[in-house]
Formats: sequence, structure tokens, C-alpha cells
Amino acid sequence: MNALPAPDTDRARWPRALATLIVLLFAIVLLYRSTALSMVAIWLRSETFNHAFVVAPISLWLIWRRRDELAQQTPRPSLWTLGALAAAGLFWLLGELATVGVVAQFALTSMLLLCVPALLGWPVARCIAFPLAFVYFAVPFGEFAMPQLMEWTADFTVLGLRLSGIPVYREGLEFVIPSGNWSVIEACSGVRYLIASLMLGTLFAYLSYRSFWRRAIFIGVSLLVPLLANWLRAYVIVMLGHFSGNTLATGVDHLIYGWLFFGVVILLMFVIGNRWAEPEAAATVAPAPAVAGGAAVGAAGLGVYAVLAFAVLAIAPLAQFAIERGAPATVPVLPIMSQLEDSWQKVDGALSPAWQPAFVNPSAQSNTLYAAHGQLVGLYLGYYRRQNGERKLISSENVLVRSQDAVWAVVSSGQAPLSFAGKEITARSAELRAGSAQAESLRLSVRQLYWINGRLTRSDPLAKLYTALLQLTGHGDDSAVIILYAPKDQAGGGARALADFAQANSARIVKLLADVRASRSPALQE
Repeated sequence: MNALPAPDTDRARWPRALATLIVLLFAIVLLYRSTALSMVAIWLRSETFNHAFVVAPISLWLIWRRRDELAQQTPRPSLWTLGALAAAGLFWLLGELATVGVVAQFALTSMLLLCVPALLGWPVARCIAFPLAFVYFAVPFGEFAMPQLMEWTADFTVLGLRLSGIPVYREGLEFVIPSGNWSVIEACSGVRYLIASLMLGTLFAYLSYRSFWRRAIFIGVSLLVPLLANWLRAYVIVMLGHFSGNTLATGVDHLIYGWLFFGVVILLMFVIGNRWAEPEAAATVAPAPAVAGGAAVGAAGLGVYAVLAFAVLAIAPLAQFAIERGAPATVPVLPIMSQLEDSWQKVDGALSPAWQPAFVNPSAQSNTLYAAHGQLVGLYLGYYRRQNGERKLISSENVLVRSQDAVWAVVSSGQAPLSFAGKEITARSAELRAGSAQAESLRLSVRQLYWINGRLTRSDPLAKLYTALLQLTGHGDDSAVIILYAPKDQAGGGARALADFAQANSARIVKLLADVRASRSPALQE
């Protein structure tokens, strides 16, 4: 039986409700324009997220497909949804204070989506739940997995080469075979294929299946297939280069081969998945009954709800403005310590070749070599104040060595115990190599920690959390990275020199950072 048409009075409410919703969405985007523009900037510059431009049109098309069912609903604003909007605003504020752009972007997207139940009601939102949730694919999220994906790609490629009878020497993400040197870089991680496949697979599952389990299984397949396909792609590219004398698949053409291969794999995945497609059931939606806590309202009532929603969402930007206004505007200067404890003294010159961590746009930094007892240790300090999108301590761009560095490479990474400032803690560790893996070269042992207003941690998430909480309590966002490094050709492979230096001088380093923060003015040179 077909559903009865909604009364004319209910239909008349839809144009008013939609117009009010559009105005509210526009006002929110304008209020949070810095976050919205940061999303668009990522879509434009990163090929990984170019697909985000089609997310909103696809979502609108999916909503349009449900127009007959929506017509049976009556817009009924939900007052208690304002609490969810306030929570989204709080998450946005925490993301901004911790300079975690993706948290702020997810929060903004949630605000926009929550406006639907806030003005139109939860029955309407449930009717178009998938089209609304699909908008989250517009958030540029997923690059955090790139290092692990690169590691897996290297593991599979090296394993495949060895099973093929080709000898391989591997260090980190670089490996050498008889025909040449290869390196797994960001473009080889497969994150682009993974994100694109997940979005397309989710859309295909929604349109093709009615069963929850069929949808869930196909979405799982859309995650697994691009991983396996990318590993196979990397192996095939190396084999093509090997057997062609490095004339095939060694330049931009291997990226082209990769996208063609990915396109064929996705097409096959859809063709196979279509064998189990389920026909769409005929819509038999009855008019929604009145629900507790929500009632049909007129134009004036909708306007009041929209104003209340906007007022709630304006709290977070106002709080951010107040916090940033109270932050110190002075530029910190790190003192150069010439004489340290236990006879450690600053030495002129640098390592050959020179090395410095690739930390972007610190407020102040120093990179100094110290020597004592026949040992050599380097100390890098990167100090950050008034952090934002362009200047932040925790960032995927802040690394020990960039993946395409012409001189240095990361051979291995992990964790190592370290006695620092009177505490036994676990620091990040790494081994770096200068030059070719096939020749004798300078190697460094590295230890890394974050200093967040006196708190020491190796964890990126904890460092972000500490930074946000400090700002919420009015203590500013002064933070620093502490990196110790030593040549491995010393006794103990450099680890002993690092331990001796940290034991003798870590308290002095922590005090220096605390003094710079406490002064909130340019520190005096020693």
C-alpha cells in the first residue's frame, strides 16, 4: 500500500525549514571559516584528498533519492540537540588549542550535520542517516597511517623479491638489489588507494545491498583489497625495473601504472560484488507521528531555534579568542650553553655531513655539539610558542629525516630507556645513516622527547593533550622537542655517550626550557 500524502500544511513547512537550515549552515561555515578553508586547502594541494570535492554533491544526490520518504516527515526541531552542538564546539576548541587540525575539522563537520536534527528533527535525520554520515569522507583524514603502510609495503616487497630468488639488502625503507637501489616513499604507501577505495566501497555497499552484514563485509573488502593490491603493485614495479634494466617503472610512469592497476582492481571488486546485489525495497513510509520533545513550529519558531543553535556554536570561537588574546606575543630565544656539567663543553664545527632534525618553523631552535671524556653528543632544541597551523610542535611534517632527503636516511626506529631529569623514562630512539647503504658512512644514535611545560613524554597524543589542557587553564602553549644524537662509531654504539650526557645535563636542559617559558620575554644569551 502506498503511503498517504502529507497534509498541505506539513508540505508548506518544508520550504521554510530548508531555507532556515541553509542560512544556519552558511552562518556556521562563515563563523568557522578558518577550519573550513583549511579543509579546502588540503583538498587542493593533496592528491590523496581530491575526492573530497565530490563528497557533498554525492551526499545531496543520495538525499534527493529519498525525497518521497522525506515528504512524509514533518520538520520538528529538537531542542536537546543543542547539547550535542555544544559538545562538538568543545571538541573543535580542543582541536584548535592542541593544533590537531583533523579534530577541529571533524568537529566542524559534526556541527553542520547536527544542524539537520536540530532544525528538522531526528526522524528526518534517521531517514537520511547514510547521506549525512557520508559527508565525513570530506574530512582529510588517514595520512597518520602512512608510516605503517610504508613499512608494510617494504616488508611485502622485500619478501616477494627474496621468494623470487633476488638477493636483497634492506635498511629501513630502503633496499638494494643487484640492479639498483629502491626506496619506499609516501607515494608508495597506498594511502591514496585505501581512502579512495573505502569511500567508493562504502557508497557501493549502500546502493547495492540492504543487509547490514553484506554491507559490512563489502566495506571490509574495500579496505583489504587496496592494501593487498598496493603491495602487489610495488613488487611488480620493482620486478619490471629489475628485468628491464631500470628502463621501465622507474619514474613518473610507475605512478601511472599504479593508478591503472588500482582502477582495474576496483572495477573487478565492483563486478564481483554486484553478483550479490540486493534489489531496493519499495518505500512504504507512513507519516511520522508527533514525538516527545519536538513539535511542528512556524517560521518564527524555526528562526528562534536557528539563533539558539548559532549562539551555542559561537561560544567555542569566543573562548579561543580569549585564550589567544592572553598568550604572550614575545619571541623566545634559547640560550647557547657553552659549559655543561661533568666537563661537557661546546665544540665548534659540525658533523660531516651535517645533520639537523626537520622541524618546521619553530619559534626558536639550537643545534649544538658537546664533547667530554672522548665522547661527542649533539643537542637539538626546538621551542614552540603561539602554535597554529603553520607553527606546531606535533606535526607529520616534523621528522628526524624527510623521506626524500638526499643525504640522510632513517635505518630503524623504536624506543629506548633513558635517565632524564632524575626520572627513568622511555624515549623514542632511531638510527640514522648518511650516504649509501653499500658504503661505510656516518651513523647516528638518536633519542627524542617532548617537553610540555615541564612534562616529559615521547607520545604525540599525550603531548597534544597536555598542550590543550595547559591553554584551557591559562598556562600558554610553550613546548619543545629535545633530541640527543651521537655518532655510532663511539664506544657502546653511541648509546653510552647519550646516557652519560643525559645523566649529567638533562636537569640543566629542563631548567633552561622552564626559564625561557617563565620569562615570557626574550631570554638573555649566556
